[in-house]
Amino acid sequence: MTRKRIWEIVEVAKKGDKISRIFDIFILSLIFLNVLAVIFGSISSFQKNWETYLEYFEVISVLIFSLEYIARIWSCTADPIFKGSLKGRVKFAAQIMPLIDLLAILPFYLPFLGVDLRSIRILRLLRLFRLAKIGRYYSSLDLINNVFKSRKEELVLTTVLLIFLLVISSSLLYYCENDVQPENFSSIPASMWWSIATLTTVGYGDIYPLTTLGKLLSGIISVLGIGMFALPTGILGAGFVEEIQKRKTSEIHCPYCGNKLK
Repeated sequence: MTRKRIWEIVEVAKKGDKISRIFDIFILSLIFLNVLAVIFGSISSFQKNWETYLEYFEVISVLIFSLEYIARIWSCTADPIFKGSLKGRVKFAAQIMPLIDLLAILPFYLPFLGVDLRSIRILRLLRLFRLAKIGRYYSSLDLINNVFKSRKEELVLTTVLLIFLLVISSSLLYYCENDVQPENFSSIPASMWWSIATLTTVGYGDIYPLTTLGKLLSGIISVLGIGMFALPTGILGAGFVEEIQKRKTSEIHCPYCGNKLK
């Protein structure tokens, strides 16, 4: 019974459960404070004046997040989906959100395992995974997940077309500009920097075509780039409209009692 109740508090968002709601608000607040600590901690003057407090806050935060993670792993077997003392917990721990929970606390424990701190400084950025934990507490983020799932074929096709256009454009510009600009367009892979900057309409201006044919192709590729990036925008936009419409249809309430009708 205790296991089930802990599972309901830490994982299952039951409507009207005040303790679960307080727990969610507390964890969310702690996540935001941790992200702010990482951001302000990168300012040398702030780090110098508040270093001790930041370290204490990091230890307390990791302790709380660690207890939260242990509570989830321990209580997950209360859910029939994760039946089995070992198998169920491994199945739960291998999911995306528990892995994010683990990555959020992992950098703190690595030095205690004898790992050279100089080689894992970059892993301190993994603390920003605490921001990703927010997805656990907002059901509305499921909307984004559902949209990407429903439109994955179209998005994959668009990505393939974009890669194809990138290769073709860099190849064409290489053959047009290599003789005139052997340093900037020394190879097709080197020309891909120009293609990426052009297709994304960023246009840094550090590399640009000089030949007439190269300029003509550059203009065509720029226009195609705008169209290519408009494609996934339209696909995702249509997906969001469709998903929102589905939710509205499934949430019809009785005009007399106000209860949700299925």
